Amino acid sequence: MRKRSSALVVLATAALLAAPTAALAAANSPAAAPAAASASGTKTLSFRGMNLKIPATWKVYDYTDRVLVATGSCKIPEPFAPNCRGFWLYGPKVIAYGAEGRRYTGEKPFVPASGAPAGCPFEYGSIQVIGKATSTGLRQVGRGHKAKYTAWAGRCVKQSSGRQTESFTQREWFLPESKIVVVDVWGDQKLPGLLKDAAWN
Repeated sequence: MRKRSSALVVLATAALLAAPTAALAAANSPAAAPAAASASGTKTLSFRGMNLKIPATWKVYDYTDRVLVATGSCKIPEPFAPNCRGFWLYGPKVIAYGAEGRRYTGEKPFVPASGAPAGCPFEYGSIQVIGKATSTGLRQVGRGHKAKYTAWAGRCVKQSSGRQTESFTQREWFLPESKIVVVDVWGDQKLPGLLKDAAWN
């Protein structure tokens, strides 16, 4: 969960790498998930053999090896874009550089940038800084699958002044055999249960 803070931190220089620009995302952005809503008001999100029953109102943007699930307001449907409430699923191509340019293993935070933090997902003009793990363990993701779960302490820092404006928790569910990592910074309360109830092909 995020909260406001006025603490001062040392400014880190950051430039987003790896993730496509907003313009490129807009050009290539697909429509919402093609899965039809069921009578219960849900639809199925499928990614690399994992199937999640999600609310029909959530929008899914599929970029093949990465998927954004917008659970609320989303101005730019791009992972880590400011003011896009949702969570993200990544496959092996992104996992290959998901730890600041190196292969993501779950031992370090998921940061798909090389040598610098990513932008703050809550506002423009800030960068995110990920700190120490606050919780670790295994989490069930459907029958026969367990994810390596890690929660990391994060904060957002103004590039212009170094002032901390947000604190949050980055949650990650990593399934190395399935080559999937699920990342959430908005503290979505439904997500852990959806993952626990996942079905597999």
